[in-house]
Amino acid sequence: MSKTAWIFPGQGSQYVGMGADCFQSSEAAKQTFATADSVLGFPLSSILFSGPELELRQTKNTQPAIFLHSMVLVRLMRQELPAMVAGHSLGEYSALVVAGALTFEDGLRLVRLRGELMQRAGELEPGTMAAVIGMTPEATTDVCREASAAGVVQPANFNSPGQIVISGSVDGVHKAMELAKQRGAKMVKELVVSGAFHSPLMKSAKEGLRTALETTAIQDARIPVYTNVTAEPVTRAAEIRELLYQQLSSPVRWEESVRNMVRDGASRFVEIGPGKVLQGLVKRIEATAETAGVDKYADITKD
Repeated sequence: MSKTAWIFPGQGSQYVGMGADCFQSSEAAKQTFATADSVLGFPLSSILFSGPELELRQTKNTQPAIFLHSMVLVRLMRQELPAMVAGHSLGEYSALVVAGALTFEDGLRLVRLRGELMQRAGELEPGTMAAVIGMTPEATTDVCREASAAGVVQPANFNSPGQIVISGSVDGVHKAMELAKQRGAKMVKELVVSGAFHSPLMKSAKEGLRTALETTAIQDARIPVYTNVTAEPVTRAAEIRELLYQQLSSPVRWEESVRNMVRDGASRFVEIGPGKVLQGLVKRIEATAETAGVDKYADITKD
């Protein structure tokens, strides 16, 4: 029997105006936005609806904004739980709320704190990230290992075949970019980011998050959550807590996660949240998979 997986986007998918149509069309959406503003103590909803874009792009705002948009959509969908869930980086928190491991309020507090800590870590230890297109995971890992003589650098996202993001210090990443070009990468492009996410330069953020994770109630998940760190399904609360801690400085194993969901019976992937990035990645990983997206209020009635 074919199974459905719900997948949740991470940072970079945000846009000004997201969620506004849901707010206008649904009382339940209005309540969810109001709850979020109340929990955080500031009008996050107005940043989603009206920006300005610079404000929305600040990591401390981007992360709770995307999480909130995904959660509003889930609430409005009123569908049975899928067979499995996963999220890309920040999106893992959305997946955990759907799976019942975190409450909406605790998830929101954690992603706001995570965004603040990651933004601060980027200011304390400036770094950068770059997309490497057309190289294998092994070749990219070798390039990073060699370039690390110049500074910290490691793979940060194994997104899809031939699309890998690297992260680390400016010198380390620049050296790896240079080596990747020499080794035949089709394209190497530095990304506009506020820090070296999923690298050891997130150490201060990781330690700050550990305290919050230890004091947050996490339950066993009701459905399998395919985690970024291992790409395998987890349900146990203790494991979820540890993997959220590890996630900040570990690579996002997205390609493996999707392959493992397919291995375990998923044939349909529904991306819930802003944009279509994950749908594109899924198609590149598993061409036969069916993909759909829920980003607007109109998509809910369609799905």
